[in-house]
Amino acid sequence: MWPRLRRVAALVGSLPPASAMEVAPRGRAGVDTGAVAIADLAPDDIVATTAEGDANEREPLLVVEPLMAFLDEHGLGAGTLEAAPVGEGHSNVTFLVRRGERELVLRRPPRGPLPPSAHDVLREARLLQALAPTPARVPRVFAVCDDEAVIGAPFYVMEKIDGDVVTTVLPAALDAPEQRGRIADELVDALVELHAVDWMACGLEGFGKPTGYLERQLRRFGGLWEHNRTRDVPAVERVGQWLADHRPESGPATIVHGDYRLGNTMFAPGAPARLVAIFDWEMATIGDPLADLGYMCTLWTEADDPSGLFELGAVTREAGFPTREQLVARYEARSGRPMTDIRWYRTLALWKSIVYMEGNYKRAVAGTTDDPYLRTFGEGVLELARRAEETAFG
Repeated sequence: MWPRLRRVAALVGSLPPASAMEVAPRGRAGVDTGAVAIADLAPDDIVATTAEGDANEREPLLVVEPLMAFLDEHGLGAGTLEAAPVGEGHSNVTFLVRRGERELVLRRPPRGPLPPSAHDVLREARLLQALAPTPARVPRVFAVCDDEAVIGAPFYVMEKIDGDVVTTVLPAALDAPEQRGRIADELVDALVELHAVDWMACGLEGFGKPTGYLERQLRRFGGLWEHNRTRDVPAVERVGQWLADHRPESGPATIVHGDYRLGNTMFAPGAPARLVAIFDWEMATIGDPLADLGYMCTLWTEADDPSGLFELGAVTREAGFPTREQLVARYEARSGRPMTDIRWYRTLALWKSIVYMEGNYKRAVAGTTDDPYLRTFGEGVLELARRAEETAFG
């Protein structure tokens, strides 16, 4: 099957009536002739028909027959369909889809209930389409579906890009000090390119409000905390108040990715290190570019940093990777944008991460996701709250 998949695929052949379908036990791979074999997926994640999905307690993630019809309508492959969850994301759901020799990536929201305005994949697709003719390193979108009757939620289909996502292990070709430094340079340079895009010229007027971004962030995430929280965490309120009391003035607005980090990028196979794509745009908007820089630095781990439960980029502890200070210096030199209080932006990043993490933990507690990783977010929220207080108050 495909390399570097987090889970094994579900293979859909010529579908029999729903009553004749079989489901393999979770954790086992295999394909039954004339049936559907689900490997490491819940039995209700992928179903053949809308009627089958309606008969289950939970909504499905993919409904095969209407999805195949949609792909046929847009000339995206032919014949049987294979689909496998891909990536390490725990928010919007991403599937690698194959039909014949055609490989595609489908992205849709998770199961509900969802916070207001979160997981808007149609907005995400609009941004990717607008960025296609610019220097920003984005995958090409092939088709967008706003009809929830197809698979139960809006979704879009984009190209599959070959390469490596760097999180805990470096590809062998890039596992050398000079390549590690180049990885960091590429990460910063791609962010500078994104922030340099003329967002109005590429059709993104109205995508976000260019003024008042930081004030809106504080208001929005304060509201999301009230919606998401499952318990009282006083540190979250204290940090939120500190952010409000010390809010800086923003410079000219740019596109803001909102979740920019090493693990949301892909590098081409082989050396030299070359960043070929930026993923996971669901939080993107128009706003203060230093929010991206602060977030990237917050999730950048240095060799001497204490260990924690949630290191999303522990690989950057290795020799050859620069410090956070060096990342900021390169960004400043390449962008020409003067730096303000990065400590404030790093604190904002931690605070926002707490709010999103609590929302995902709430989904796990409610049983609307099968992702066991999300259950660990309960303690993770408390850990990040401590870090946010340390960053804000010293």
